[in-house]
Amino acid sequence: MLTAYIGMGANLPSPVGSPEATLAASASRVASLGRIIDRSSLYSTEPVGFADQPCFTNAVLALETDLAPHALLDHLLAIELEFGRDRSAGLQNGPRTLDLDILLMGDLSIHESGLEIPHPRLAERTFVLIPLNEVAPQAVDPRTRKNVAQLLQTLLEHSESEAHAVVPIQSDVWRTSAGSGAAPSAGRPCAEKSHDELLQSGSRSGHPPWLALAPMQSFCADGLERVPDPRNRALWPYR
Repeated sequence: MLTAYIGMGANLPSPVGSPEATLAASASRVASLGRIIDRSSLYSTEPVGFADQPCFTNAVLALETDLAPHALLDHLLAIELEFGRDRSAGLQNGPRTLDLDILLMGDLSIHESGLEIPHPRLAERTFVLIPLNEVAPQAVDPRTRKNVAQLLQTLLEHSESEAHAVVPIQSDVWRTSAGSGAAPSAGRPCAEKSHDELLQSGSRSGHPPWLALAPMQSFCADGLERVPDPRNRALWPYR
């Protein structure tokens, strides 16, 4: 049995509702493929590659599974279809109802047509590394032999502004759905933790404490404000 880390993302409503509702419902479906042993908080993230679209909602699941990599991918793609995502249609990096990606799977290194593990852009994406670091900071990328915390620290050192686009958000839907899988890391979404807890978790996870303490807000093309917070708004400029 291997642990697979599954990146989740959505920025369009699906048949079950909002992106938050979609991630909560799809996490329950992913749980049927094995056992969810941990999951991150939810994050509101600015789009990458195609800016004129709504903010994404992202998270990471840690799934223990007996499925082989190709079988796991097939099941994840089938779950995407259930929630209205057809990868054969739509813009590359464009809006979608659901994205389920295998980020890491044990120490496997696979480079085949249609399947690449670790995810080929894992080390380039803060919206993946920040939630992954929340649940598995010591998980190792077999290509570089660096762990997730090290990958995140390197990325932030070279492009600290990228972290401004990844904002932890509160979600009653995500929190109450935890019973169908694993509870969020450390028991509560980071948006609910105290100042001292956030400072400690930021230090333990390998990314700067200011990232955990930054205000939880983001404005995107959909015009929505994510979890307004009056604290030090200047730390999170809109890009």
